[in-house]
Formats: sequence, structure tokens, C-alpha cells
Amino acid sequence: MTKALNIIFMHSHNTGTFIQPYGHPVPTPHMQQLAEEGVLFRHAFATAPTCSPSRAGFLTGMHTHCTGLLGLSHRGFSIDTKFHVVQTLKEHGYYTVLSGVEHVTPDIRDNGYDEIISGVNEDWTADAKKDDPATSVVEFLGRDHDKPFFIAMGLQDTHIPFKQADPDNHRAEDWRYCDTFPQLPDHNIPRKELANYKASARKMDEDYGRVLKAVDDNGLRDNTIIFCFCDHGLQVPRHISNLTDHGLRVYLLARGPEHWQGGKHIDQLVSLMDLVPTALDMAGVPIPEHVQGKNLNPLISGKTDTHYDHIFGELNFHAAYEPMRCVRTERFKYIRRYDNRDQPVLPNCDDSPIKDYLMTQDWRLQPRNEEELYDLVWDPMECDNRADDPSMQDTLKRLRSLMDEWQERTNDPIVAEGKIDPPVGVESNDVDGLSPRDKTIQY
Repeated sequence: MTKALNIIFMHSHNTGTFIQPYGHPVPTPHMQQLAEEGVLFRHAFATAPTCSPSRAGFLTGMHTHCTGLLGLSHRGFSIDTKFHVVQTLKEHGYYTVLSGVEHVTPDIRDNGYDEIISGVNEDWTADAKKDDPATSVVEFLGRDHDKPFFIAMGLQDTHIPFKQADPDNHRAEDWRYCDTFPQLPDHNIPRKELANYKASARKMDEDYGRVLKAVDDNGLRDNTIIFCFCDHGLQVPRHISNLTDHGLRVYLLARGPEHWQGGKHIDQLVSLMDLVPTALDMAGVPIPEHVQGKNLNPLISGKTDTHYDHIFGELNFHAAYEPMRCVRTERFKYIRRYDNRDQPVLPNCDDSPIKDYLMTQDWRLQPRNEEELYDLVWDPMECDNRADDPSMQDTLKRLRSLMDEWQERTNDPIVAEGKIDPPVGVESNDVDGLSPRDKTIQY
């Protein structure tokens, strides 16, 4: 008799595709091995470029605005927990476990896991290894299991402030020989931050490696599907809270039984909201009607060579209100803003040394456009806005139409209500372009 399928979602904060399997100078050998043994998705995208809203997408299989969670959970926003994948899995005999960060409800106990073996929550007082999710997962995998299990393991290593290298185990990068992050100037401050990021990424990779080894050591490899991914782009300016590929594109690696092995390389557009229907299908669990993502199994098995013609992304709240929507095809990206501001909403980029530097370089004065259109073949950095180009008007009209249809079909509140007001009790910065820390910076 075939053993029931175990499911592991292991994910990190704010990493984008900035790891070794995507060609970046960030040594992550365990993730490289996972890619070579399993499946690597070259064009995987989050549903939102900010933490909680993205996580709502991959934990429900839904577009972010359909989950009830439009901003950060520690500021008071919350997912509608009936959509959380653990509810479906528990109904079908799964034992569900959380280790590390989840970030979709103000209290992680509200999400319905059978057990929280390591957690991050200000008022959470259960007996657990709060600061070592990987060790907790390794210990769990070593238990006897009388039910198939679902594990969600969330790592914070690549979250600012980047964890400094452990001198006994992680040689610190020398920033003098580091490049800078994409879309940022070649300056000492970004180079120093990249050096710290690389040390943090090595720690993340080692944690993943320990979990992968524990799966193998406990004889679970043949009946376990592992999805390894991040929530959205890097936590640096021009990445997080942006609907360009720098904000939405993510690493996605997987390994499992049958077709989910062999070093496959997938170029089609996929979304993180596809993980829930894919895992449920593999487990033989009916996919609930609320799920909007698409099952990846036909693509991975070779039954089809198509998946999406286009995907969508959105931003509503991060630290402040900044409603935006986008649609991306293989070649084009269309972005629409709704707040009618012509300058950046700077609270929506988290505080960091790079942000401090850019604030001294007139970042507040950089213009924004209500509509943006990019040709990703000739402008992969998404810098040349073609929305006013007469030769691009047919493309612009087509992408506008795709977005309008999606928003109507999914009852997007920015269209239905014209403005999204935060729920009572939610903390949101004033949209004056500055956070309290910004106001202390000397220009």
C-alpha cells in the first residue's frame, strides 16, 4: 500500500531569487542540491510584494484581496482563517505543524495548527524553541508518525536587520569585494548590506539543509513533497512593496515523488498560490472551491506545456496605504496606481541603511506614474515606462482589459469600494511620505 503523502512548506522572508540556483553570487549549496534533485521554477511570483499579504496567498491558494488580509498581521490585519490550508488538511486526516514565522494573523494560535513547535508571536508563551525553527522541525521529523503531516516552516534569516555571521561557522563576506543589489547604486552602503545578506542567506541555506537531511535520514523522502520558496523580493528599496519583478519574483524549488525530481527546469509563469492546489491534488484531497491557484502537476508531469498566459499582483497596505495592481505576461508588465500620488510612499520601504542613504539623495522627489507599461524583453529592469508610447497603445489597452476583468471577477475592493479603509484597530502610518525614523534623517 502506498504511504500517504507528507507535505512541507519551508519558506524565507524577503529573499527574491537572490540565491545560488538562480545564478547569484550567494553560496547556498543545499538549495542548489535541492534544485538539482528536484524542480526549479524560473518565473515564480508572489501574489503581493509584502510579507503578510503574500503569505495569505500561498497559504490559501487565493489572490491576496480575496483572503481578507490586506496588510501586515502585526499591525492588526488578519487572514480569514477558514481559507487557511490547514483547515482542509485537518478535515482529511493530516496532522498540521507550524515552526517559525507565519505572519497571517495577529496571534499564530488562531490559524488552527495541531501543534506549534516553534513560533514567533509577542504574547505566545507555549514551551517551544522560539528562535530555532529548523531544529524543531528536525526533532519532529524524528518522531513516529501515525498520520500524514503538513509542516509550515518559516525562516527569518534574510529579514532586516540581517543576521550577522557566526564567526565560528560563517565567514563574514568582505563588503569591499561585493557587488550591489539590483536597481541600487554602486555605493559602500548597499555593498555592506549585501555582504550581511549573504551571511544571512548561508544561515538560511544551512537550516534548509538540516531539514532536507532529516527527511532522508528518517526514510520520508519517497512520500514527502517539499516546496522551498520565499514570500517576495528583497527587503531593500526598489524591491519590497514594488510590483516590478524585483518585488514579486521569488525562488521556488520543489522535490517529491514521481515527476517532482530529476533536476527539471520550468520556465512558464507560475504563482505561489498554485502550491496549495498542487499539494492537495498530490495528497488526494479535494481542492476547495475557494482556491484560485492552478494545479502544477499537469505541467510537471508533461501532460501540458502551458500554465498561465498572465498573472496578477497587488499591494494595499504595508506600513502605509499604497494601493496598486499589476498584470504580467511573458513579455509585458502593466502597473496601475490608485492613490493618485506622484511621489513615493516611503514608509512602505522598511527602514535600513540603504533607505537612509537614498533619503539623502532626494528619494522623496522621485516621480511616480499612475500607469506603467514595461517591455520585459527590451527593458528587463522595468525602467522605461512605455504607457504614453503611441506604438504601445494596443498592448496597453489589452492589459488594462485583463486587469479590469480580473478585478471584477474577484470582487477587488479597490474597484468595488473606490478606497480601502483599514479595519478598526489596525495601525497604519500617515501617508505623508515619511515614517517617524525618516523624519530624523538630515538631508
